[in-house]
Amino acid sequence: MKLDFEELDYCNTPIGELILRRRTEPRLRVEVYEVKLGDEFLMSSLFTAGEVALARLALAACEAGPLDVAVGGLGLGYTAHAVLENAAVRSLLVVEALPVVIDWHRRGLVPLGARLSADSRCEFLAGDFFARVNSSGIDPRVPDKRFHAILLDIDHTPRHVLHPDHAAFYSPGGLRRLAAHLQPRGVFGLWSNDPPDEMFRATLAGVFSSAQAHVVEFHNPLQNREATNTVYLAWGVKE
Repeated sequence: MKLDFEELDYCNTPIGELILRRRTEPRLRVEVYEVKLGDEFLMSSLFTAGEVALARLALAACEAGPLDVAVGGLGLGYTAHAVLENAAVRSLLVVEALPVVIDWHRRGLVPLGARLSADSRCEFLAGDFFARVNSSGIDPRVPDKRFHAILLDIDHTPRHVLHPDHAAFYSPGGLRRLAAHLQPRGVFGLWSNDPPDEMFRATLAGVFSSAQAHVVEFHNPLQNREATNTVYLAWGVKE
């Protein structure tokens, strides 16, 4: 019999203490998986609308398949799973900085882990997404590979980053380096926990010919109110 509260894994990482836990939410009578970094909540299986919308909005903006997709940040796997729901996707490379998170999926410790691990289109790569962007290729086995969509769900927002080294990515130079890994009509998608940031959208518009900010609304059952995330989309690299 499952416990009402269970710590599934704990480890020290370069960015702090990482905890995976499962609990029963008594008010909703549902099972919830949560990831904490130190005292800060990183993600919860209760709130996945933004992660799913990131994949669906970005792939809807792509040209017809077959599509090769890269995702920065695995987490609980909801963005990756939504990518694989699209039959036009030929391949998915998920870059995750913390090997333990990949291990959670391979061991089936998280709800979507077995499905992602069993899908032949999906590959996990343990590595620093931002470092891969600054290198010759996101996929180290195919250095010149360009993707039809690159989706990012690592930092809380372009301004609230998990590590100071990430901040440079959200600058014009960092976004141009990202764009070099996209197909000519490839789409960049970014999840953010904050409302649309017009300064960041303008930064995107300086690099890409099209830049949009989509507000994703969802119900927060714990606070009984509506909440929002933002999904940024950009495509068409400017010369």
